[in-house]
Amino acid sequence: MSEDMTIQSVRQLTEQLRRTVERHFPFVWVRGEVGNVSRPASGHLYFTLKDAEAQLQCVWFRQQQRQRGSFDPLTGEVFETPPPAPEELLRQGAELICAGHVGIYAPRGQYQLVVELVQPAGQGGLAQAFEERKRRLAALGYFAQERKRRLPWNPARVALITSPYGAAIHDFWRLAALRGQAAHIRLYPVAVQGEGAAPSIVRALETANAHALLPDGPQVIVLVRGGGSLEDLWAFNEQEVAEAVYRSRLPVLAGIGHEVDVTLADLTADVRAATPSHAAQLLWPSRQELLQLLDDLEAALFRGVRRRLERQELLLGHLARLLRAHTPLRQLERLESARSRLSLAMQRAVREMLDRRLRQTDHLTQMLRSFWNPVRLAAAARESGVLEARLQAALARLLARRQQELSWWEQRLQAGGRQLVNKAEAQRERLALRLAACDPLGPLERGYALVSDDRGALVHSVRQAQGGQELHIRLQDGALGVTVAQIRPRPDTMSAAEKGE
Repeated sequence: MSEDMTIQSVRQLTEQLRRTVERHFPFVWVRGEVGNVSRPASGHLYFTLKDAEAQLQCVWFRQQQRQRGSFDPLTGEVFETPPPAPEELLRQGAELICAGHVGIYAPRGQYQLVVELVQPAGQGGLAQAFEERKRRLAALGYFAQERKRRLPWNPARVALITSPYGAAIHDFWRLAALRGQAAHIRLYPVAVQGEGAAPSIVRALETANAHALLPDGPQVIVLVRGGGSLEDLWAFNEQEVAEAVYRSRLPVLAGIGHEVDVTLADLTADVRAATPSHAAQLLWPSRQELLQLLDDLEAALFRGVRRRLERQELLLGHLARLLRAHTPLRQLERLESARSRLSLAMQRAVREMLDRRLRQTDHLTQMLRSFWNPVRLAAAARESGVLEARLQAALARLLARRQQELSWWEQRLQAGGRQLVNKAEAQRERLALRLAACDPLGPLERGYALVSDDRGALVHSVRQAQGGQELHIRLQDGALGVTVAQIRPRPDTMSAAEKGE
């Protein structure tokens, strides 16, 4: 195990996971079917949301159960009639839309949705109209992910489009004052509900895009509104608003209502926030995060400088050692040592070469003496005579065999040549006959003639001639010039009109 590997306890790892999950899912909306409802005496409610493929554990703490009043402090909605009580909403098999943040319950090591808001799921006439308009705009590519742009990180200039009297602007400004680096926020006041709201939103979007061309123009557009019913939010479902968002040259961040209050402006925007407060969280990092990033950068800078100094120190030491090793005196010492080694090696090589030459001379002398023995010379002469006789006999037999093979090949070559000549002669005769058959003047010898007009074109049919026309007739031994006096077509080639005439 490496020294830099840290062994964590279960609590430490779970705490890291909890912080990561809560940071990435600060507020989400989930739709599903209710199951496994539990109502302990504490007043907290435990249940699961499930669909066909997964289920999610949920807890709804008593202090978050704000469903009985006519005013929701979380979304700012005012209800004409009080919403259902929690025990009426949480029915086994009911379909609900729940909002809250995702956390991890450490004692069981499981993630869960900490519910803050519960609404029944359903559709009315406006919702159906919304779905039809949504499908139409989706077919036009308004919601395509590939066209959506990233938000600038920590922008310094923001165009805020919202009502100056709603709760959304206060929530947004409150978070903006605590995050980022004191960005300049320019308010474009609009009506966010009722007649005339959609045109004012469109004008504000166009004005913000026009201001973007100025040196101190906005870098991003934020379109926010508090929660409300589908009727209250209908201005953000108008097609003209979606088209203005689609045409915007600046990235658009939409935080309209909450996740359940999906509008066409939300879907068309480059980035969608769950709430106006969440929009500020997406735009600017927290001050603590920036300070921590500054500390990390400072620490990284110090580490980089320290590593750079250490590398330069190592390089300097290495260069100093190389300099000491390559001084002129050390170079002369190495050359002198190399000269001594080469001199000794050369002396050893000369002595070894002389020894080999002496040994080779002795060996050759002994071999010469042994070969010049008279008895060995006589035996060698006799053996040489026998070998010469055998060689001459073998040469005679080889020459005879080669002569036979040569005669055989000569006969085959002559036979093959005669076959090739005969075949070529037959081919020539066939080609001569075919050539004579293709000769256009050949039929003239058998009494036929070629008829042509004064331009030299051959006349193939009586329909090519006219009365009084001069024609040329070529025969075997000359040509005739004639004038057409009468034209008589063959009866079987005449048309019905010609026969009627």
